[in-house]
Amino acid sequence: MKRVGIDIGSRYVKIARYDAAGRLILEKHDSARFYREYGRATPEGFAIDMESLGLGDYDEVVATGYGRERAKLAGATEIPEIQAHAIGVSAMLGIDTFTLVDFGGQDTKVIRVEDGLVVDFLTSDRCAASTGRFIENMARVLGLTVEEISQYYENPAPITSTCAVFAETELLEKLSLGYTVGSLAAGVNKAIVKRFAALIRRFPTDRVAASGGVAKNTAVIKFLSETLGTRILIPEHPQFAGAIGCLHYGEMALPSQG
Repeated sequence: MKRVGIDIGSRYVKIARYDAAGRLILEKHDSARFYREYGRATPEGFAIDMESLGLGDYDEVVATGYGRERAKLAGATEIPEIQAHAIGVSAMLGIDTFTLVDFGGQDTKVIRVEDGLVVDFLTSDRCAASTGRFIENMARVLGLTVEEISQYYENPAPITSTCAVFAETELLEKLSLGYTVGSLAAGVNKAIVKRFAALIRRFPTDRVAASGGVAKNTAVIKFLSETLGTRILIPEHPQFAGAIGCLHYGEMALPSQG
């Protein structure tokens, strides 16, 4: 069966598929542009124009993500984000018992998978202060790219604001007081981990994996590893865990419970 996996995120739509040679093909599209240019609204939901996306004919579309309910895909099989990310990370890392920290654009999820089953999960609130969007906003204030801010780890300045808007003001104040961009960038990375550390500690840390765009932030992963006292496993394509999970849906049980 030819299948396309789609993760409809708050910022990006991620697509995973296999080509005729069995090679994994991954694509990422800005969400707003995706809705404008690659389909149309119908009574049954948003109908994707597969031809304009260059996808051709597929037997099944499996979708997940923040936007799957707000922008229901016509004719698609929909699965919960928790299930999709667990399947995707399990497939990429080849493990079936682990705690997964998924850094989303709107929230952070902690998922416990045991023997291939999702047995528990918790989700942070939707305040941007605990998400990848927080890092994007703070990087902009500091004049850095997301890739650049991820390299700052040494001498983190304390970032105390729990609101993303107030945190921007705090950065500006600290810059005026002589704090360096490097120390503030490191402080931003550490603040991400501090905000949901208590959430993670509710789960076993025998084996911890991370997914989402922030999983590519080396400083955040270092802080997370130090906080939990364990190595953090990063799959090859952390941003595409949800889409890859949709692509492998049905190959593993991983029902979402609770």
